Amino acid sequence: MTTPTRTWRGSTMLQPGWLAFTGSVGTTGAHAHAAVQVLIVTAGHVELSDAHDTRRPAQAAIVPTRTPHALHGDADAIVTMIYLDPDSAPGRHLTAKLSGAPRERPDTWIAAAHDLLPPSPQTKAPAVLVEGWAASPARRNPGLTAAVDVLPRMLPDPVRLTDLAMAVGLSPSRLGHLFTAEVGLSFPTYLRWTRLRLAMELASDGANLTESAHGAGFADSSHLTRVCHEMFGLAPSRLVQAVRRH
Repeated sequence: MTTPTRTWRGSTMLQPGWLAFTGSVGTTGAHAHAAVQVLIVTAGHVELSDAHDTRRPAQAAIVPTRTPHALHGDADAIVTMIYLDPDSAPGRHLTAKLSGAPRERPDTWIAAAHDLLPPSPQTKAPAVLVEGWAASPARRNPGLTAAVDVLPRMLPDPVRLTDLAMAVGLSPSRLGHLFTAEVGLSFPTYLRWTRLRLAMELASDGANLTESAHGAGFADSSHLTRVCHEMFGLAPSRLVQAVRRH
């Protein structure tokens, strides 16, 4: 990924299955990432370009996974970008809506957002939008709720599904099913997001990148960096900057 030409300034929210950034951006180089990306422009002028440098002005867009693209914002550009795990319920929902059209074209990304986002989506918080795309059960199984509460306290050690299931009194197969059915993420995927969230929290408290990586259970800072680049097309240092500002 080419390094963006302007420092990002804003705030970051990281939850299991998704990350949201709200703030100012400039122009990025062409890049692709594993997440499904939702772009919402709240101020200024923003254009999206594809691998062939075809540009289109955008107020909102949904960019599918593994699709080369770049963002071009003017000096007043303020955006919200939501990165969704493609295996999450919201990620699968948006990906399915993109089927049947040329995935690599900006026109497709913009048209998909027009059909799926509510009027004036900038008035809705990212969490509200993501919840609307998830279509998950409103009430969570008590055993799953306990597992979600216990899991962060088991880090940074390795955590197996069998260990977590034993801690909350469920069978591994039952707990694995509950993660998929009610959270919309498999247990390994949920665990990866929990580690990412803990790493960002440690960094926001002043830990350096290596300390944050080890404190969340990543092998080292390079491992954390690879996961961030793969999922978001962003270095963890860029996310840390946003977290620390807010």
